[in-house]
Amino acid sequence: MALQNEAQTIEERGEGLVAAAVEGDEETARRHTDFFVLGRRVDEGIPYWERAVEAGDAFSAYTLARYRKIRGDRREAERLYRLAADRHSGCAYGLAVLLKENGDPEAAEWFREGWEMGRLDCKIELGKLLAAEGKPDEAAEFLMKGVDIGDIAVFRWVQLFEHIRETFDRVADDLDAAEDAEAAGEAVEPLEDMDSEFKDYPGLTNEAGNYFRRAGYLSRVALVEHAIFLERHHSDDRWPEVRELLLRSHTEGYDGAAFVLGLFSEERGELAEAEHWYTLAADTGHRAALVRLSDLFRRQRRLDEAEARLREVDPDDEVVPDRLAKIARLLEEDEVPPEQDLRRLPELRQRAEAGDLQASYAYGKMLYEWGGAAARWMLPWHEPAALAGDTAAAADLRWLYDDLGEPVRRDHWKRIAAEAGDHDACGAMAWLSDYHKDYQEAERWYVRAAADNSALNAMLAGKAIAQRGAYEEAEPYLRKAWEEGRDEAFGTETAGYYGLVLNRTGRHAEAVDLLRLAAESWWEDVKSRYDADDLDVLARMLDPQDELEAAEQALPAG
Repeated sequence: MALQNEAQTIEERGEGLVAAAVEGDEETARRHTDFFVLGRRVDEGIPYWERAVEAGDAFSAYTLARYRKIRGDRREAERLYRLAADRHSGCAYGLAVLLKENGDPEAAEWFREGWEMGRLDCKIELGKLLAAEGKPDEAAEFLMKGVDIGDIAVFRWVQLFEHIRETFDRVADDLDAAEDAEAAGEAVEPLEDMDSEFKDYPGLTNEAGNYFRRAGYLSRVALVEHAIFLERHHSDDRWPEVRELLLRSHTEGYDGAAFVLGLFSEERGELAEAEHWYTLAADTGHRAALVRLSDLFRRQRRLDEAEARLREVDPDDEVVPDRLAKIARLLEEDEVPPEQDLRRLPELRQRAEAGDLQASYAYGKMLYEWGGAAARWMLPWHEPAALAGDTAAAADLRWLYDDLGEPVRRDHWKRIAAEAGDHDACGAMAWLSDYHKDYQEAERWYVRAAADNSALNAMLAGKAIAQRGAYEEAEPYLRKAWEEGRDEAFGTETAGYYGLVLNRTGRHAEAVDLLRLAAESWWEDVKSRYDADDLDVLARMLDPQDELEAAEQALPAG
C-alpha cells in the first residue's frame, strides 16, 4: 500500500510539474521539481522534466541538464542549457562552465549573459578569464566596478589578482636593480612559488617567462629556473628550448643543470639519456643526482651499481637506510616480475612504434609505474589502447589525468573504465554521484563495484540500498561485509547498517548486539569521518542508538 501511495504521489507531482510548465507557472513548476530533487527521486523526475522542458520550463531544463552532465551525457547537457541560457541565469552559468571545461572561448559570452541577469559568480568567472589571459590588473579592476560592500566573494579574487600584479612589479623592479647573478636569481624567486597561479591562469606565463629570460642573462642558475618554468608550466612541448637553456647553464659550469637534464629525460622516459646526465652530475658529488642515479639503477636491477652510487651519499642522510634495504630485498629475489622488468623497454618500444597498441600501453605503463616517467609524457603511449577499447588502459588514463590535475578528462576515462566493468572505477563513479547528491545513480555504481567481492564495496552497496529502505535487498551485501570485514576500519559502520537491516526485517535479537557495538564508537569510527556541514549526508545517516532502542523494544518481553 505504501509503495502504491508513493507511486501515486510521484505521478501527481510529476503531472503537476508538466501542467505548471504548460501554463508558464514557474514557481509551481519549481516546487514540484524540488519534490523530486530533495526527495532523492531523480530517476522518477527525469521523464517529467523532459516533458516540462518541451513545454518551455527553464528551471526544468536547468535541472535536467545538471543531471545529464552528472551522469556523463555532456552533449545533451549542453543542448538543454542552451534551450534557456538566454533567459535563465542558472542555464547561462551552467552552459558557460561546461564550455570553459571544454576549452571553448564561447564560455565568456555566457558568463557575461549570466552576469547581466544578476549572477555574481558569472562576473567572478569573467574576471578569472581575464586573469587567464595574463591580465590580472584588468581582472581586478573589472571585478571592482559596481561592487557592493556585501559582495565579499569578489574581494577574495581582487586581492589575488592585485597580489599577482604586485609580485610581477616587484620582480621587474628587482631585475632592473640586479647587477650580478645572485641578485638576478633572488629577483625571480617569488615566481617559483606561483605554481597554482600559473596552472589556473596560463596567460601569466608569458610575462613570467620574460622575467626568467632577463634573469638568465646574468645568472646560469636562473637559466635552469627558466627551463624548469617552461617544462612545468606550458601545455605545449617546449623541449628544444628547455634543453638549450639547460645545456647553456651546464656549459657555463653549473652542476645542477646536468641533474635537471637527467630528471627531465627520466620523466620523458628516456632512461639512457637520464643516466648520462645523472652520471655527470653525480661525479661532481651532486647529492640528488647520486640518489636518482641509484634509484634508476635499482629499478633496472643493476643492484651493485645502485648500491655503489648510494654509498657515495652521506651515510647519515635520511634517504640512505631505506634505499639500501630495498636493494637488499631485491638481491634476494630470483625473478623480476614482467611488469617491472625495464629490460623489456627497448623491445616494447620497437613493437609500439610498429603499431602494436598493447605494446604501447605496456611500455607507457611500465615507464610510469616503474621507470620514473611523468604522467604528461606517458599519455601518448596509453591513449591508443584506451581509444581502441582496452579497459585497463582507460582505467590507467584516469590516474594519469588525476596526476595532471585535469578532472574533466579524468572523469571521462573513469566513466569509460567503469562502464567497461572496472570495479575500482565503478567505486569512483559511485563516490562522484554521491558527491553530486545523485543517490540513485550512486547506488547503481556501488552495486557494480561490489561485484569485485570485496568486503568494503559490499558494505558501501548494502549501505546505499539500506538508505533507500530496501532492507531485504541490502542484507546479503551487509552480511558479507560483516563476515569478511568486521575487523577493518569500516567495521563499525558495517555493524550499524547490518544491524539496521536485521532490525527492519524482524531479526531483532540479532540486530541488538550489532547496534550496541556500533553505538559505542559511532562518533569516533564513523560520524567524525564525514563532513559535519553536509546536512544531507547527516540526515541520511543511521543513528545506531535510536535503532538500538527500537530493536530492544521489539524484543519479546521476559
